[in-house]
Amino acid sequence: MQILLLWMFYISTFYAFIPALVSRIFGFRVFRRGKSEQEFALTFDDGPDPVYTPQLLDLLKRFDAKATFFVVGINAEKHPELLKRMHDEGHLIGIHNYVHKSNWLMRPVTVRRQIAQTEAIIRRVTGKGTTFYRPPWGIVNFFDISKMNGRRIVLWSSMFGDWKARLGAKQLAERMLKKLRGGEVMLLHDCGTTLGADEEAPQNMLIALEKLLMVAQERQLRSVRVDTLFCQPVHVSATGEITGTDWFKSVLVFGWLLYERIFHTLFRLRPVSKEDTIFYYRRRTYHGPNVNMENGRWLKKGDPIVELHFDNKMLFHLGSSAKSIVHLAIQLIRMVKQQLPDLAHQLGHDSGMKGVKALYAVSMINRGPEKLGFQIQELPKGLFKKASTLYLKLLFSIIHPSGPEKLSEKKEVMVPKLIVMPIDTLFDRFHQGGSYQTDPTPDSTNQPDVAHMLHSEVHEEVSSIQTTVRASQLADTRSKQLT
Repeated sequence: MQILLLWMFYISTFYAFIPALVSRIFGFRVFRRGKSEQEFALTFDDGPDPVYTPQLLDLLKRFDAKATFFVVGINAEKHPELLKRMHDEGHLIGIHNYVHKSNWLMRPVTVRRQIAQTEAIIRRVTGKGTTFYRPPWGIVNFFDISKMNGRRIVLWSSMFGDWKARLGAKQLAERMLKKLRGGEVMLLHDCGTTLGADEEAPQNMLIALEKLLMVAQERQLRSVRVDTLFCQPVHVSATGEITGTDWFKSVLVFGWLLYERIFHTLFRLRPVSKEDTIFYYRRRTYHGPNVNMENGRWLKKGDPIVELHFDNKMLFHLGSSAKSIVHLAIQLIRMVKQQLPDLAHQLGHDSGMKGVKALYAVSMINRGPEKLGFQIQELPKGLFKKASTLYLKLLFSIIHPSGPEKLSEKKEVMVPKLIVMPIDTLFDRFHQGGSYQTDPTPDSTNQPDVAHMLHSEVHEEVSSIQTTVRASQLADTRSKQLT
C-alpha cells in the first residue's frame, strides 16, 4: 500500500500539482493579464446556454463591448446558432473542452481529443478555427504546458464566484467594480448547468455586468477580446521559444523544493544532520530483486532497509557553484563522508531502526561512493528504472547550471544506479570514534582522501585523452610533410 501511495504521489505531483503551481501562481506559459491601461477583457465559460447566452449577447451589443467565449463543445454542438451569432457579432471563441471535466482526471490523449473535437465544431459552424484554450477550472496538467501545439492557454486575473446564486447581483457587482481596471481578465459564466454551479446564477451575472459596463463607459474603459489584450505576448517570443530562462528556472526550483517539503512530511523523512544536511533517511521494506552485497550477504525482497534521499535544496546550492559533474560529485562525496558518522550514530541509538539490513539509494551521481564502502549495482530493467531515470534527469537538469547540456553530452554515463551498503559496514567504518578507513587495513593515515582519488581518476582519463589527441595531431603533421 505504501508503494502504491508513493507512486500516486509521484504521478500526481508531476502530472498535476507542479504544472498547476507554475501556471496559476507564476503565469508560466499562460495568459492571465494584459498591460493595457484602458482595455480589459470579459471572458465567459461553460456556454453557450439557450436562456442566458442570447441575453448576454444583447447586453454586449448595447454597449458595443467585445468578449471572449470559452465554449464547452457539447453545448456548442447543441446550439450552433449561438456559436454563429458570437462569431458574426465580432466576439472571440475559445475552447473549454468537449465536456466540462478536469484535465487532471483525463489522459493527455483524451484532453487532446476533447480540444480537437471542440475546435472542429467551432470551425464547422463559423468557418474559422481557434488557438485559444481555457481548461475547466483553469487546471492544467504537465502535457498542457509542455506540448501546447500552437495553443494559447488563457486563465484570468480576477474571478467573482458568479456561479453561485446566493451571492446576489448587488454583491457580485461590487466585487466586479473593485477589479475594473485596464489589463484585467475577468472570469464569468453564461451557463449554470456545470458541476457545482447554480442553474439560475447567470441571471445575477447579467444584472451585475450591466452595472459594470455602465461604469466602464463613464471611466472610458473598453471591453475587448482576449486576443486584442494579448496583442503583445508576455511569456512566449515571436519564434515560440520561452523567454527569461533564469526566471523559468527559479520557478522550477521553487516548485521542486515545495514538492520536496511535502514529500518529506508525507513520508516522514528524517535529516541526518540538524544543519546543512546532505541527505534524509527513512526505514522501509525492500521490494527490488535480490542484491549480492558480497561476503555471502544478500539483500532480499522483504528485508528492512534505510532508504537515503539527497536533500534537493543542498544539491541545488552545490550545483549552482559546480563547474562540472565531477566537481559536483566531489563535493557530494565530501559531505556524505562527513555525515555518515552522524547517520551511524542516529541509527545505532534509534530503537525503531533495529534489524535494518542495509543502506539503500538510487542516484545518477554514482562514481566514487564505493570508496566509502557502498556497492554500485545496475538497476534491473523495468518501469522503476525508467521512472527513476526520468525523475533524476529532470532533477539534474534543474540543480546543475548546465544540466541539460551535460545530459545530452553524457547520455551513456548519466544513468541511475543502485547504491547499497550493508549496515554492519556502516557501523564498522563510521560508528567507532567517527572515523573510517577506505580499505580494511589498520593504517588509515596512508589512505588518500576520497575526493582526491576521484579527482585523480578523472585527471588520468583527461590526460589519456589529451595524449591521444596530441599523437593524432603529430601523425597528421607528418602525413602532410610526406605529401
